[in-house]
Amino acid sequence: MKFVDGKLFKDMVVTGAIVLHNNHPEIDALNVFPVPDGDTGTNMSLTFSAGATEIENMESTDIYEVAKKLSKGLLMGARGNSGVILSQIFRGISMAFEGQTKVDAVGLAKALQNGAKVAYKAVMRPVEGTILTVIREAGEEVVKYAKKDMEIEDVFSYFVKAAEDSLERTPELLPVLKEVGVVDSGGAGLLLVFTGFMAALAGEEIKRVEINGSSQKEALVDVESDGEEGYGYCTEFIVRLDPAKMKAFKEERLRNELERLPGNSIVVVQDEDIVKVHVHTLKPGNALNTAQRYGEFVKLKIENMQEQHNSILEANEATPIAKSSASPQPEKEVAVISVAAGDGIKDMFLELHCDYVVSGGQTMNPSAEDIVAAVREVNAKHVIILPNNSNIVMTAQQAAIILEDEIDVQVIPSKTIPQGLSACIMFNPEVSLEDNLDEMKDAIANVKTGQVTFAIKDTNIDGVDIKANQYMALCEKEITACVPSKIDALKETLNGLVDDDSEIITLICGDDVTKEEVEEVESYVEDNFEAELEVVDGKQPVYSFIVGVE
Repeated sequence: MKFVDGKLFKDMVVTGAIVLHNNHPEIDALNVFPVPDGDTGTNMSLTFSAGATEIENMESTDIYEVAKKLSKGLLMGARGNSGVILSQIFRGISMAFEGQTKVDAVGLAKALQNGAKVAYKAVMRPVEGTILTVIREAGEEVVKYAKKDMEIEDVFSYFVKAAEDSLERTPELLPVLKEVGVVDSGGAGLLLVFTGFMAALAGEEIKRVEINGSSQKEALVDVESDGEEGYGYCTEFIVRLDPAKMKAFKEERLRNELERLPGNSIVVVQDEDIVKVHVHTLKPGNALNTAQRYGEFVKLKIENMQEQHNSILEANEATPIAKSSASPQPEKEVAVISVAAGDGIKDMFLELHCDYVVSGGQTMNPSAEDIVAAVREVNAKHVIILPNNSNIVMTAQQAAIILEDEIDVQVIPSKTIPQGLSACIMFNPEVSLEDNLDEMKDAIANVKTGQVTFAIKDTNIDGVDIKANQYMALCEKEITACVPSKIDALKETLNGLVDDDSEIITLICGDDVTKEEVEEVESYVEDNFEAELEVVDGKQPVYSFIVGVE
């Protein structure tokens, strides 16, 4: 074929999303570090599936219209650094399609190259040997190759081959990949998307398969107890507004109407004539009746959260989304939002001037849309976001961009839970926003972080022999030891972080730590260090201990 129009492009995207979903555990397994939170494949799959969902019911043959809608879906659904970069690649592709209803081989090649240019601009310090390299090198090659009147299949096949070659070279550009013997996971995920594109161009039909043990947690992030009333129903729907009611419709009005129903966790987001609604309620029919006055349903999903909760307990999975309250608050000058996993950690943040805690962190990164919803809910003129995870910083920054014409959002790039807690301690509602930002940024610079978690595979990193299921001691970003005992791993971590200048040690204990183990650690710290010890029951998954040293 000579052209790609909107309908074909939609088919390519949907197939790409299926291929990525079906193979995302293999991408997760490419994680360089053997920690149980390697989630590149999960983040990319959730991100791309969010974009595909936005366009799957479109009938338009206008490629720019479809690509623009896809870009919006990816923007809101982006999770983790890999998801954000993926969304920016397709934002660049969409921009290149502007003014065209269909593109030929040359136009498609230029769009792919523009995807790389936009993605590079979105990253403050681009690293070669990553997904960025793969899209850039493949884009450069296909632009050289493409000629007018060439078949789309020919050009795209060449592009995919160039991407494969680039991916194979990533270990030569990024030494840590070569040391561990893997290719870049983000680049591999992107290649899966484009493999799906190729299948669609060939007319292949690929079916989505459910992955046993999948780490994709769409059903988990919204599960929360509703007290004595039970869990109720997680109710989600999309309404297309009646044209006659478009001008009069207000998100706030619908949100207020839903808040009068028995329920909570209300999110209302409008995108032109489409309104997406999420609510936890004991009577989903009332919520549907309320919304239907404004238009017709495009999509509906109602799930019994008690059943979800039981399944999650059986699978030993967590963590619910955390809120500071279920009722709307009067507008305040400055609000603070943190991202964290674990009920104990959540409570710590809420006690330290934090207005809202978005569930997320290891293994479960929130989407940009999750953070946008949180910012809108706190109802403040200025909002400070603490991502508390290096893989969530870009997502938080993307949420800030989405809201830049609506609310002033400032992202303090906290990369660990101890950094976030220290920043929260320094927040003072009586001083100016600028003074708070300065103090909070200084605070995160003065915290050292350590962690203890179990290894998921055998490998060797920086001379440390890693054995699956043993416990690793992490000092900042470095793995310093791998031993059979979590307590011995913690001792190694403390020895690597605490020095004569250390004054406070904050020990956050995970959900697998026993009372006896805490007592053993307390004795060790008392016998070996002068610093004051504060022990917190964080109840976090994945990491047995999180250590903050100041």
